[in-house]
Amino acid sequence: MPLYLFLFLIVYFFFVFFLRSFLVWKRTGVNPWTFSKVDDAHGYNGKVFTFISIIEFVIVFIYTFKSEWYQYFLPFWYLEHSYLQYTGWGLLLSSLVLVWIAQSQMANSWRIGIDEKNKTELVTNGLFSVSRNPIFLGIVIVNFGLFLIIPNAFTLLILSLSMVSINTQIRLEETFLKTIHGSSYDQYLNNVRRWI
Repeated sequence: MPLYLFLFLIVYFFFVFFLRSFLVWKRTGVNPWTFSKVDDAHGYNGKVFTFISIIEFVIVFIYTFKSEWYQYFLPFWYLEHSYLQYTGWGLLLSSLVLVWIAQSQMANSWRIGIDEKNKTELVTNGLFSVSRNPIFLGIVIVNFGLFLIIPNAFTLLILSLSMVSINTQIRLEETFLKTIHGSSYDQYLNNVRRWI
């Protein structure tokens, strides 16, 4: 199972971040990676997101290939049950499907971060008619699934940091979208919840 987890993480990052970004760039010529390089809240949050992703890979790599080091991640042995692991796998797979569908529905509006140079359409159909942030919801689900599969202090840290980072990013994006889309975004805020 450890090797499957490592392979899943590679597939997840490939489909959710690389492939989707490549498809948008190929169709529009716009780079969807838009985290700023300057030291503002948006740029800082991009650095936090990168840090979380690297830690995630390191933990899963060690769990897979250096199992004798895993004890140093302070595993929560009392949560190591097969039914929690199966639940975790269900969450991982559900997240991949949820995020891929939501990204498909965003189409050319898909961005990683806030794009201040290219105005995108406000997407309110499909999954976005149920949740304003189905992609972020999917990322929370995948991190919770990872915690259930390998419960330890560091996967709990990943889950906690991602919740703070995602909630910060959501609020930054909401402020930006209000500026860009005005009353239509205000109406969307009133009709659809932030999460579900």
